[in-house]
Amino acid sequence: MGYPGTTLDKVNQDAQTFAQWKVDMLKLDGCYSTPEERAKGYPMMAAALNATGRPIAFSCSWPAYEGGLPPTVNYSLLADTCNLWRNYDDIQDSWRSVLSILDWFVDHQDILQPVAGPGHWNDPDMLLIGNFGLSFDQAQAQMALWTVLAAPLFMSTDLRAMSARNMDILQNPLMIKINQDPLGIQGRRILKEKSYIEVYMRPLVGYSYALVFFSRRTDMPYHYRSSLAQLNFTGSGLHEAQNVYTGDVISGLRTETNFTVVINPSGVVMWYLYPVRNLGSPQQ
Repeated sequence: MGYPGTTLDKVNQDAQTFAQWKVDMLKLDGCYSTPEERAKGYPMMAAALNATGRPIAFSCSWPAYEGGLPPTVNYSLLADTCNLWRNYDDIQDSWRSVLSILDWFVDHQDILQPVAGPGHWNDPDMLLIGNFGLSFDQAQAQMALWTVLAAPLFMSTDLRAMSARNMDILQNPLMIKINQDPLGIQGRRILKEKSYIEVYMRPLVGYSYALVFFSRRTDMPYHYRSSLAQLNFTGSGLHEAQNVYTGDVISGLRTETNFTVVINPSGVVMWYLYPVRNLGSPQQ
């Protein structure tokens, strides 16, 4: 309605009120604020929340209002101020919206990937799983891609009406383990094929990796042939991969071993890749 949610003179009072209410997370949006007010208000609220003594995760919309990129956005300052931040547009309940956000994050991954880590995360916005705009394969794809991007995972759906299949996506234990990996390294797109297949990789603890094979095709399931060597893995170690959605285990993977994954249109195959025996430390 054109009114700010809070004003700078009320920041301390608001923070104390939220702490008294035992709030665990605060998202502070930036509607109808000026750049000057944001530059003062976000650090003020961070300090005020810390002063309450209650751990409250602080989600900022600051960079989204400044175009999301340097030099307008100072990501070092942001990481010192906020725990997570919205960089880009609000997600809508459509596959087109998911792709537009993914494209922006990939186009700017050299800037965005290094600034994420434990306690300070890029936020590509909420999960659409369980709503109306995504097919089942697209729902699996968003969950996998958001996980490899080390995104905060926020459900926004009617839990009373959710299908069992969508519930399985959201509650997948291995997916959540990967998302919450202690290293906190954001993944990257490492390969873009002419066949409209893309490969994303996220390093995990214990020389393990999350790999997402993503199809932008719209025709039919695609048989994608590759090897760890083609994905720039080196070393002579032996690996196994567990399919995050099916649970199937692929054994005996060396860097030169050829494999084939079948990826549905606008779908993913996601692997949890881990070393079985280190004859030489696997490196990417």
